[in-house]
Amino acid sequence: MAKKTGKKDISSASRPLDDKTYILGAGEVVDQEIVDTIENNFMPYAMSVIMSRAIPEIDGFKPSHRKILYMMYKMNLLEGQRAKSAKIVGQVMQLNPHGDQAIYDTMVRLSKGYEALLYPYVDSKGNFGKAYSRDMMWAASRYTEAKLEKICKELFKDIAKDTVDMVDNFDNTMKEPALLPVTFPSVLINANTGIAAGMASSICSFNLEEVCKTTIELLKSKNHDVTETLLAPDFAGGGLLVYDRSVMEEIYRTGRGGFKVRAKYSFDKANSCIEITEIPPTTSIEAIIDKVIEKVKTGSLKEISDIRDETDLGGLKITIDVKRGTDPDKLMRKLYAVTPLQDTFSCNFNILVNSITKVMGVKEILLEWIDFRTECVRRRTLFDLNRAKDRLHLLRGLEKILLDIDKAIKIIRNTDEESEVVPNLMIGFGIDKIQAEYVAEIKLRHLNKEYILKRLQDIEKLEEAIKDLNETLENPKKIKQIISFELKEVIKNYAKPRKTEIIYTADIEEDEEEVEEIPDYPVTLFFTKEGYFKKITPQSLRMSNVHKLKEGDEILLTIESTNSKDLLFFTNKCQVYKSSANAFADTKASTFGDYVAAKLEMEPDETAVYMAVTDNYSGYMMFFFENGKAAKVELSAYETKTKRKKLIKAFSDKSPVAAFMQLPEDKDVVVSSTAGRILLFNTSVIMPKTTKDTIGVSVMNLKKGQKLFSARDYVEGEFAKPYRYKSKNLPAAGALLSNEDTGEQLTL
Repeated sequence: MAKKTGKKDISSASRPLDDKTYILGAGEVVDQEIVDTIENNFMPYAMSVIMSRAIPEIDGFKPSHRKILYMMYKMNLLEGQRAKSAKIVGQVMQLNPHGDQAIYDTMVRLSKGYEALLYPYVDSKGNFGKAYSRDMMWAASRYTEAKLEKICKELFKDIAKDTVDMVDNFDNTMKEPALLPVTFPSVLINANTGIAAGMASSICSFNLEEVCKTTIELLKSKNHDVTETLLAPDFAGGGLLVYDRSVMEEIYRTGRGGFKVRAKYSFDKANSCIEITEIPPTTSIEAIIDKVIEKVKTGSLKEISDIRDETDLGGLKITIDVKRGTDPDKLMRKLYAVTPLQDTFSCNFNILVNSITKVMGVKEILLEWIDFRTECVRRRTLFDLNRAKDRLHLLRGLEKILLDIDKAIKIIRNTDEESEVVPNLMIGFGIDKIQAEYVAEIKLRHLNKEYILKRLQDIEKLEEAIKDLNETLENPKKIKQIISFELKEVIKNYAKPRKTEIIYTADIEEDEEEVEEIPDYPVTLFFTKEGYFKKITPQSLRMSNVHKLKEGDEILLTIESTNSKDLLFFTNKCQVYKSSANAFADTKASTFGDYVAAKLEMEPDETAVYMAVTDNYSGYMMFFFENGKAAKVELSAYETKTKRKKLIKAFSDKSPVAAFMQLPEDKDVVVSSTAGRILLFNTSVIMPKTTKDTIGVSVMNLKKGQKLFSARDYVEGEFAKPYRYKSKNLPAAGALLSNEDTGEQLTL
């Protein structure tokens, strides 16, 4: 609950002279439950984001998409010529008051030129940027033109026949559709992502023909296995989808999960280069190039001599020049493992259905769409039925006039006032007001038997149509047949071959085992106080073991190891950078070595202060802080399944670190303070933590102005009486060095 502050008294003297401007309750501070604050202030905003912005509905569109497409439809951009994008944006602002730039950005994503959608809805002309490029921006709206693609006919088909609800826009000046009466499951046809308050949605795209055929089978039987007809997702950018049946079945069943998509490439033997022409939908050209360059700099991709973006009007192309003798397939397997050339598309099929968000599997989504489309067809049929009944009613009145046209003319001619014409016709022929109005409006040229007989022939057709429409409304199977027929027409008119090729995990599993081939051989690792690192082979070290160091620098760590070990570099900014010994070149003692901060691209003013070496992440890291505390963290806390090279909050920043220590197992350590006191204890008394930035536990009692300044391994026999420096409980003050341990002799 919020802090109680009481009420602030507002006397009448403090009120403005003009009582009309006084706001009741202004200036009062009142107690309010935090739950009420969230409910009254945050929840309306969260619901608005979920319902009206970020989560797509069963027709496959977010409100912003729907408003743009509907306004373009109203502007006759389905059949007419293209219009300036600026003009379209201006018109859409009648429905969407969120600003012209937001509207234009949304329209760009729907366009054919942007290449984000498998089946784009906007036919664009001009520079609309590219989905696969981070830096290739689209031109301003005043320079580009657009209209609706032909497939949009299926979005607005029969929208004028009450197929969907029409609602007021934000200022109640015009109507807009709450949903679009789409004739195919567009919700699965184009990729759609959105982040709302407390929830998100990520829907991958599928091939139109596969989705429609699956829907047709579900119309026949709800027990249809969707995996038989819906092979796998399909993306506008193509690529290779790594198909794992169990993973895909889980996504189809639950609507959650992830699958891998990798780039498509070819090898130009003449120019010794790899040409990448299709990439995963979750990355960009620039991200791929940046990552490859980073790996080349660290020495893990030594086969590459150059990489460049050669994208042009012909489409996407990344060219990688490789060194002579390089196996391109083997190199690509390595690139798939360490760069975004293979990436994971995460699925979260979260959709709004009847104003309720639901995470659904593919079958459930299609069944919900069938229910939605069934209601659209039912409403359309009812609309046509009512129109046919109204028309039949009028013709029934005309049929009675046929019996005596002369009488009708005589009634009209002998009526003194125009307002009496309709009542007189009603009396003369026994028809109702609507029929009489229709008869009275017939042109003089149509008062002949031929015209009236032709109209009467329509009665039989209308009666047959009404009978058929009634049967449709009463028979759900007929509605399903109509939906199925429309889906077949969509396939016939708009189907395209798959763009994303399917490859199976069984075919690539053997290849992926060969990705990381790190040569393993003995090396000695050196780390200096100034943050320099050297990796020297035994042969080189035997030839010369005199180290070249910068002035004032000294070697902190000397570790005999192998080339395949992982390295953890802890920095002065409480971060750790992960690398491997293989990432550093072999060097000699006569060189300064590699400056770790530059090699691992650390932040400005950041430098490495300690190095840990491991291959299985067993054991612990000990951190001794100047405030007298020590933290024991399991080394496995720094192990990651991904290829991340930097981990933040690697240790606590509440107090400066006095000493780092890597422990394969518990041991005795000696801790010293600036007061000259020594404390000896075994690290087993400190419980290990998995939280990296734990503040630790107190091990040494310090007086004001004192600090813990060092920690080191205990050497057996270095103290004459070790028990003198031990304590039963921690924290302890420790003891001053005895005369025996300092080497002093007593004198008289």
